[in-house]
Amino acid sequence: MKRREFINKTSAATVLSSIGLPVNIGASIKASKMQTKITIKNTSSNFERESLTPYRFGGGSVTQLWQSAAWLQSNSGVSKVGLGTQSPLWSDGRVARAHSENGANALMFALSERALQLVKGSSFMDPIQLLDEILPEVHEYGKKITGESDLRKTFALNSLVAVDNAAWLLYAHENNLKTFDAMIPEAYRPGLSYKHEKVASIPSFPVGTAIEKIKTAADEGYFIMKLKMGAKGTQKEMLAKDMEFLSNVHKNIGHYETPHTRDGKIPYYVDPNGRYESKETLLRFLDHAKKIGAFDQIAVIEEPLAISDESYVGDLGVTIAADESAHAVEDAVARMEQGYGTIVVKAIAKTLSMTMKIVQACHERKVPCFSADLTVNPILVDWNKSIAARLAPLPMMDIGLLETNGHQFYNDWDRLVSYHPRAGAEWTQTKNGVYKTGQSFYDESGGILLPSQHYNDLFKEI
Repeated sequence: MKRREFINKTSAATVLSSIGLPVNIGASIKASKMQTKITIKNTSSNFERESLTPYRFGGGSVTQLWQSAAWLQSNSGVSKVGLGTQSPLWSDGRVARAHSENGANALMFALSERALQLVKGSSFMDPIQLLDEILPEVHEYGKKITGESDLRKTFALNSLVAVDNAAWLLYAHENNLKTFDAMIPEAYRPGLSYKHEKVASIPSFPVGTAIEKIKTAADEGYFIMKLKMGAKGTQKEMLAKDMEFLSNVHKNIGHYETPHTRDGKIPYYVDPNGRYESKETLLRFLDHAKKIGAFDQIAVIEEPLAISDESYVGDLGVTIAADESAHAVEDAVARMEQGYGTIVVKAIAKTLSMTMKIVQACHERKVPCFSADLTVNPILVDWNKSIAARLAPLPMMDIGLLETNGHQFYNDWDRLVSYHPRAGAEWTQTKNGVYKTGQSFYDESGGILLPSQHYNDLFKEI
């Protein structure tokens, strides 16, 4: 260090020390460099419809998914494209049932457009701050245009995924952050510090799925199955169909073995999507599971009760997970207090920003998390996988968990795969029911920081 530089720094240190401020000037300078103020100069949006083999859940079905794209340009001239997959049925079924499928999607897309209007000309230090600033107004706008005065916050968050992702990409570029790990703000790193070498790929099967399909998946090496319960009909009809489905699954694959669980048995991941109108209905389902010998193989039951149901669920002998009801971090904390033993996180459905908050809140309370899908496109699968690979495993598992069902339901999945900037990379492919998330996955951040030519071309006229 040159003499003049040394004198300047030591003099500054003396002054800072005398007024009680940190003396580590190097760290302070580094911190200030990491917090580049980003001003959004221009914005735009677009979307593509992708058709599905009908996916039935929550008493309804989805036949197409809108792939939304948000374009943000900063004052420096750099632009980034963020992606989102819309799911009105998942995020607020009331909106989906009150409109046509396209109508419900159009309403959600209107929220995305509103968000882009809000952020244009604004400045932010990090995307979490940006989300905190725009979420309340976007949510209120959603209440107004949907006519739902108590519109679920998840509906607004789902509409913000593309905007949030674009903001993270800008944030990484403007601060010269080369990896996903470097991009995670320090306050949220404790909850995302695990590094799995493998992440389980969890397929999803709606109630009534032909057992041959489920058995085929098990034969291919998939070892944890998501069973979408909550069949259509009255509560009595639903429960009968759900019980029959579980019985059929357990009879055919319940004897399969896996090296990834403590007891070596294949686990079930049950999701009624809030269709059980009372805790009593859930107890009847669990009694049936005990009767057929499937109870001990139920790893988790996700959102069995209505979002408004505040029943305590920590006394059921099985882990209950919160998903849709854990809209934001405060909701996740409330669910943990009601006995929910795990929180399902969806960086691809509730934004990466909100997911980081929820994960950290769970980490501080020693409640595990895992990642579930929204039937998203292959690029968003790796956004979700980037979280899943860094979460501590559930108690009964030795591996990260990630539900991914897009390959089951998109009619042209292979074309969507070709849009991934690292299509064909080892970590993008399921083998024996797992993704290999080795060093290359972490070094390349799953490819999510790289541009996709296809989605960039949606804005080539700008």
